[in-house]
Amino acid sequence: MFDGLMIGLQSVASVQTISLIIVGTALGIIVGVIPGFSTTMGLVLALPFTFSLGSMDGLALMLGLMAGGLSGGLISAVLLGIPGTAAAVATVFDGHPMSENGEPGRALAIGTWASFLGGIIGALLLIFCMPLLSDAALAFGPWEFFSVILLGLTIIASLAGRELIKGLIAGILGLLIGCVGPDPVFGIARLSFNLPVLSNGIHYLAVLIGLFAYPQLVKAVEPEVLGRQFEMLNRDITFSNIQVLKDVWKNLRVLFVSSFIGAFFGALPGVGAASANIVAYDQAKKISPYKDKFGTGFAGGIIASESSNNALGGGSLIPAMALGIPGDAMTAVMLGALVLHGIQPGPMLIFEQAPLVYGIFVAYIIANVVMLLIQLYGVRLFVQITKIPNHHLASSIFVVCTVGAFSIQNHYTDIWIACLVGIGGYIFIKNGFPLAPIILGAILGPMAEVNFRRALITDPDWMLFFTRPLSGIFILCAILSLAYPIYKNWKLSRLKDNPAEIQVPEE
Repeated sequence: MFDGLMIGLQSVASVQTISLIIVGTALGIIVGVIPGFSTTMGLVLALPFTFSLGSMDGLALMLGLMAGGLSGGLISAVLLGIPGTAAAVATVFDGHPMSENGEPGRALAIGTWASFLGGIIGALLLIFCMPLLSDAALAFGPWEFFSVILLGLTIIASLAGRELIKGLIAGILGLLIGCVGPDPVFGIARLSFNLPVLSNGIHYLAVLIGLFAYPQLVKAVEPEVLGRQFEMLNRDITFSNIQVLKDVWKNLRVLFVSSFIGAFFGALPGVGAASANIVAYDQAKKISPYKDKFGTGFAGGIIASESSNNALGGGSLIPAMALGIPGDAMTAVMLGALVLHGIQPGPMLIFEQAPLVYGIFVAYIIANVVMLLIQLYGVRLFVQITKIPNHHLASSIFVVCTVGAFSIQNHYTDIWIACLVGIGGYIFIKNGFPLAPIILGAILGPMAEVNFRRALITDPDWMLFFTRPLSGIFILCAILSLAYPIYKNWKLSRLKDNPAEIQVPEE
């Protein structure tokens, strides 16, 4: 392990790679500060600009942006009471009251240190758990690969929430998008409708930009959103690091428990940052001896929220890199970045690309250190971004998105595809359809098809999918993963139709 980390350190030990980590982290914090602009959007915007970079440099930029984006949302959450990202929802509960109590600097510093320590814990879990998971997966054949990808596809049911039918429709649409273009085994054109622009398929990056960038830009300039935009007050944001570290030390138990919850939720496909954030906050309140102080500007509440959301980043990379299963939209983009640079995520990754994998570990740790330094000493600069009107930001980002779509293959077709997908994505959002299942279907669908056909070519006995132990376990987990949301939705609908069945606890 130590030798591997030394190899990884050599992989990132260049001025260019470190510079890209710093730039990516700063951009991630900026994205996190702006309410409505998610970390996923920032990753999508940055992805096309990694085309001309080497694998390690491109991934270093993306890792920095992810670390910065997960933490940056605390700035607007503390100072405005508006979470910059979904990962900072619970930060508002205590961060904003502490700011209103005259200690905005202390709240920001507590959140920053908690984010850093949570990120380091998540990175350490990534370093130790991914090799173990990869070792266990060495016995994988095409049957096991198909089964584990099938399990990943059932995440669509979890991502759909209560709108199960809409989520399944979105997932099927993603699978259809992945089927456009040449057949992966025989190269026969399909679903192209004899249109030259579709003969090579639909590039998933154009779909990513269309789904996660354009609809958010339109939402950001809607009248009701513009009407809620706040400007920063001229508050004193000075703080004492010594006092802040004392606050963290007093809540050390909360820090570790919340970090492990965040990492665990990150490794669970389809749960999401907002869920981990709120669950960690709730559990911290239960284990803390100061339960009554939560929600009043208590340091423990900020630590619980911020340590969990940054630990989630490391946890979410474990299944994405070791098994090729993205747990959410953010890790789906990271998975796309790996594929874009010719790297196939999966159990063999750490054996075939050991310097790159350990380089990713080291780069993620460095990104969290950079995030700590930038946020502690650059807060005054970043808070000024919240003063920029959304319509100015949206127009600038739209141009960047369009350039990014064109740069995918240097063809105008990808711009039109991104725009059309963006229009469809906006319509989906307005009608309650989740977007994440679309991109999961588009990325995992072709991978599932290839392994399914390889398995049948190797041995036409389809029962092997069930009789091979690991494959059978994954298929069973996939069935349970699909059945649970269906059962949960059925139970909720039953309670809704029969309110008398709802048990009211006794006083």
